[in-house]
Amino acid sequence: MITTRFAPSPTGRLHLGHAASAIRAHDFARARGGAFLLRIEDIDGTRSREEHVAGIVEDLAWLGLAWDGPVVRQSRRLALYDAALERLRTMGLLYRCFCTRADIAASLTAPHGPAGAVYPGTCRGADNAARMDRPHCWRIDIARAVDRTGPLTWHDAGAGIVAADPLAHGDVVLARKDAPASYHLAVTVDDAAQGVTDVVRGADLFAATHVHRLLQALLGLPTPAYHHHPLLADAAGRRLAKRDGAPSLADLRDGGMDGAALAAMLRAGAVPLGFRAARA
Repeated sequence: MITTRFAPSPTGRLHLGHAASAIRAHDFARARGGAFLLRIEDIDGTRSREEHVAGIVEDLAWLGLAWDGPVVRQSRRLALYDAALERLRTMGLLYRCFCTRADIAASLTAPHGPAGAVYPGTCRGADNAARMDRPHCWRIDIARAVDRTGPLTWHDAGAGIVAADPLAHGDVVLARKDAPASYHLAVTVDDAAQGVTDVVRGADLFAATHVHRLLQALLGLPTPAYHHHPLLADAAGRRLAKRDGAPSLADLRDGGMDGAALAAMLRAGAVPLGFRAARA
């Protein structure tokens, strides 16, 4: 059965871009007689808020969207992430990293990849015995992992067959200093565990799929079909984001907008005044 999901982080209220993505994922499943799931990605304990979880549920209902089954919370799935990390450790693919973001930014050897500065491998192969009591994350040795899997591909509805290039991302973090799993690990494990067949999400996550495809191969997980869609932008052409103060759906609702009418507008490819149907 076709299964899609919408998986927001409860770090703020949903905005118009979230609405457009949720509607796409919902309608893709419904048009094919499939299931649409809601997952709350709440393992960032420093930023996740319960009031935002309630706001997500309220906003989706206002848009007229309904999901199948119970709402899944990542914070209740930590054992799954621990098991995946342990499997990768057993393969000899993980190492402790004690570097801070400032350390990485200051490194003259740090190249740049799709997500910015690529970790230069400072702690890879280092003797860290004297630092074990210090805060650290767990990184994957990408080169060693790629050697293990060989060439990989994945399919995107717009781009077609894509050759996976996880090396461009460097040794990404799989378990953070302040959270039990990174986005890369958690989303890969959860999509497989929930039987997600089609991932419908914004084009800003296209590059991350290279890493997710590698993790799927290493952990023996199925590979969904991907459907990366263009993002919505504000009047200045900036993609909508919480950190940039994008107007929330609650703001639009309080301003008198009708949720069903907004959903119909987005389905028709139109956006409210002051926004633009954006870019890939």
